[in-house]
Amino acid sequence: MAESILDAESALPERKIDTEVAHTARVWNYWLGGKDNYPVDRETGDQIAAIHPGTRDYALADRQFLGRAIRHLAMDLGIRQFLDIGTGLPTAGNTHEIAQAVAPESRIVYVDNDPLVLVHARALLTSSPEGATRYIDADLRDVDEILARAAKTLDFDQPIALVLLGVIIFVNDDDEAYETVRRLLDALPSGSHLALSHTVTSPPAPPDVDDAVAFWNAHGTPKLKQRSPEGIERFFDGLELLEPGVVSCSRWRPDAGDKTPDVAMYGAVGRKP
Repeated sequence: MAESILDAESALPERKIDTEVAHTARVWNYWLGGKDNYPVDRETGDQIAAIHPGTRDYALADRQFLGRAIRHLAMDLGIRQFLDIGTGLPTAGNTHEIAQAVAPESRIVYVDNDPLVLVHARALLTSSPEGATRYIDADLRDVDEILARAAKTLDFDQPIALVLLGVIIFVNDDDEAYETVRRLLDALPSGSHLALSHTVTSPPAPPDVDDAVAFWNAHGTPKLKQRSPEGIERFFDGLELLEPGVVSCSRWRPDAGDKTPDVAMYGAVGRKP
C-alpha cells in the first residue's frame, strides 16, 4: 500500500505568504515555466535575467542535474532512500518520481519551510504502491528535528542519499553551513551519498553573476551566498567524489539531449565510505 504523508507534526502552519517580496522558490518556479509565482517574482526574475542573461539556464541545468544524479543513485548505485532538503515548488521530475520510476520501493522524505511550498505539499505526496513519501516542514538548520522525523520513514541503518540542491547557499555563515552538512552526513551510514549544488563566485563565473546576486540580495529573500569551487568541494570533505567532481551542473554526466550551456551553478555527488 502506498504511503504518502504530510508529517503529522507538519500540519500546515498559519504563515502568511508575502507577495510583495520576491522569493527564491517562486522565482525558480517562474524560470522553469511554472505558474506558482506572483508579479513580484516575475519582475525580479526578469530583472536578474537582464543583468545576467544566462540566469534562466540555471533553473533548467539544476533540474537536469537532479534528474541525472537521482537516476544514477537509484539505477547504478542501488540507493533506495532519499532525504531531499530544500525541495522547492513541485514541478516535473521530482525526486520521488525519478527514484520510483527506477525502483518503485524507494522511500523519499522532502523537507522545506516555505509556506507556498507547504500549500502545494500534497502535490508531492504521491507514491508508487511499493514506496513511500513524506513531507516535513522544517528549516535546514534544524538538523536534529529533521533527522528525528525523517527516521519515521527512512531506515538510518541503510544507505541514504542526502539531496541539497541550491539550498545551502542560503546559509551565509561558512562555519554554520559546513557544520550543518557535516551533522547531516554524520547521521548517515556508510554507502550513503551527498548530492549538492551551489552558486559559484566569479571567477570562474562571469562578473555579471556577482551583480545579479547583489541585486537578488537587495530585493529578494532569502539572501544567498556564492562560494568558490574549492569552497563547494569542502562540503564533500571525507567523501569519495564521483567523477567528474565539482563542475557546472551542465557538465555533470550530461545526457545526449541536454543542451544547457555552462552555468555558474556547480554540482557534485560524493559517497560516504
